[in-house]
Amino acid sequence: MARKQARPRATHEATLDILDKTCRSCGKRLQMARHGHRKVTTLEGGYHLTLKLYRCPNAECARYHQMCRPEEEGRWALPHSEFGLDVIALVGTLRYQQQRSIVQIHEELKRRGVVVAQRTVTDQLYRYEELLALHLADPDRLREKLREQKQVIVSLDGLQPDVGHEVLWVLRDCCSGEVLLARSLLGATENDLAPLLQEVATLCKTLDIPIAGVVSDGQQSIRNAVARALPGIPHQLCHFHYFREAAKLMADADRHAKKELKKLVRSVRPIERALEGRTDEEAEAVRGYGLAVRSALTDDGQPPLDAAGLRLRERLQAIDTSISRIGEKRGFQMRSFGSNSSFKRD
Repeated sequence: MARKQARPRATHEATLDILDKTCRSCGKRLQMARHGHRKVTTLEGGYHLTLKLYRCPNAECARYHQMCRPEEEGRWALPHSEFGLDVIALVGTLRYQQQRSIVQIHEELKRRGVVVAQRTVTDQLYRYEELLALHLADPDRLREKLREQKQVIVSLDGLQPDVGHEVLWVLRDCCSGEVLLARSLLGATENDLAPLLQEVATLCKTLDIPIAGVVSDGQQSIRNAVARALPGIPHQLCHFHYFREAAKLMADADRHAKKELKKLVRSVRPIERALEGRTDEEAEAVRGYGLAVRSALTDDGQPPLDAAGLRLRERLQAIDTSISRIGEKRGFQMRSFGSNSSFKRD
């Protein structure tokens, strides 16, 4: 789609020159050829870059008349890109660290004064992922990180910031915690995941470090992809997923217990309605207990290590004990949560 409006005018100017004016092939001094011009949008504003371009005058040189561009140009922006690296880094940070959507990222850039179309935000996110993938897959960096290890145990998991968006698949070494590969995919089938595992296998072969095993959840497509891409390599469920499956019956029972406990406190809302308009001390105290009950109902645990049903029972028991203690001091008796909670004086 063609641009509907002109780009904003640059508010800053900078001139870039090459650092070494000697030809790397023949050693002769480079000659000034012409000036190049670029417009780059950064978080600090729009820049008009003037580039001093040189070329080798030696007709016998292999780099004869090949244009030499300033080395500093790569610090500003990617080739053929109109947005600076700081904009790309911000887009990636907002997306994967703060879990913001494309629309929210677009609004944040506009708030910072960056004039950009929403579809361009998606393009910059792709550039971020490409740069991140290049950094993570750098053989020299990984060789330095993994040189003391004799094996690699690959963990595979997918991260989906928002429902309906692409899933970021991350392959990590369990021993060092180093990310071996990260890539966004629209699907999660065997055909989608097998190439990722094959790419990691090729990388480990290049580094001369064998893959000793694979750890993932129990998703069938992942199992098939591992069996296809890494035949003969052990594959097991991660400890959390294994324990979750082992405790599934207990977690189901806890979930049912929480459901039954919720039924016992459904009368909280009618009691709160009956207190509308009252500002006395007793009414405020009852409202406080109602708020405590509501807070307990919305406090979910993380099964199987943190059972939500047991936590709810403990909190409701503490509330019930507190109410009973106050009732005894003031000469009241309170019915349990199992009936319509009310007070009566002895």
